[in-house]
Amino acid sequence: MKNIVLFIVLISFNLQAQFVKKNGQLRVEGTQLVNENGNPIVLRGVSLGWHSLWPRFYNKKTVKWLKEDWNCNVVRAAMGIEFGSNNYLENPSFSKEKLKAVIDGAIKEDIYVIIDWHSHNVNLEEAKIFFNTISKEYGNYPNIIYEVFNEPDYETWEEVKAYSEEIIRVIRSNDPDNIILVGSPKWDQEVQLAAADPILGYTNLMYTMHFYAATHEKWLRDRVDQALKDGLPIFISESAGVEASGDGVLNKEAWQEYIDWMESKKLSWITWSISDKEETCSMLLKSASSNGHWKLSDLKESGIKTREYLRALNK
Repeated sequence: MKNIVLFIVLISFNLQAQFVKKNGQLRVEGTQLVNENGNPIVLRGVSLGWHSLWPRFYNKKTVKWLKEDWNCNVVRAAMGIEFGSNNYLENPSFSKEKLKAVIDGAIKEDIYVIIDWHSHNVNLEEAKIFFNTISKEYGNYPNIIYEVFNEPDYETWEEVKAYSEEIIRVIRSNDPDNIILVGSPKWDQEVQLAAADPILGYTNLMYTMHFYAATHEKWLRDRVDQALKDGLPIFISESAGVEASGDGVLNKEAWQEYIDWMESKKLSWITWSISDKEETCSMLLKSASSNGHWKLSDLKESGIKTREYLRALNK
């Protein structure tokens, strides 16, 4: 009997350990993200903070810990484009080095990874060069998801759409299959604009929505519900249980309402962020090692709660 139980445990662990091998090339059917067999799949994980501010967490060991201890099946590498002393525009070689460490770590750990162009502004030419290079290098890996514009702030949907079409064209010249995430105006809240005028001529596109549960109440969920009814595939590529500032009190009740809603809709979601900033949504304390192996005493309340959600839901 003991041998049978051990065998079942090992099989279960092996399936969890080989998440991409099990699910393969992702695609979009209608509004649903599905695996290579056409079965609905929900990705749940965390975003690393801006690489230009917290580069110490951009390494394979952090990714390994997030997969093994937090049960992440996806991580998001937020490459800071304009902000911080080592941002992409000022130091592209350092930026790509940090980004690729996370990508390579995710591939090694057999989980999905979001390549996040973490900007609030249009940097078209720089983005075209970057996505051309990165899609040539990694486009054959089913692990890859591209996020072409983190959070448009004051750009119109027409501007965001035109920019995104340019970047999608570049990516698709090298990578015809992997999922591409497209932002929307007002920090990824105006998904109704994309639903009314979506990008045409390409497959496997999804549109990002970001929420901070203590600020963004049911009206945002209602807006997404309508966008889904209108046929717009949605991916929650950034979220937290705090205010939109990233600070304030952790509102567990409002966060749970969002979790329940996302699970009911089979929406994939990412929580912000793996960093040690002095703010509520930053999940780590200064005591946290740069290489994972964090004790609960190294985690802030947001980190403890995120880890609980991921360990419970990513089975």
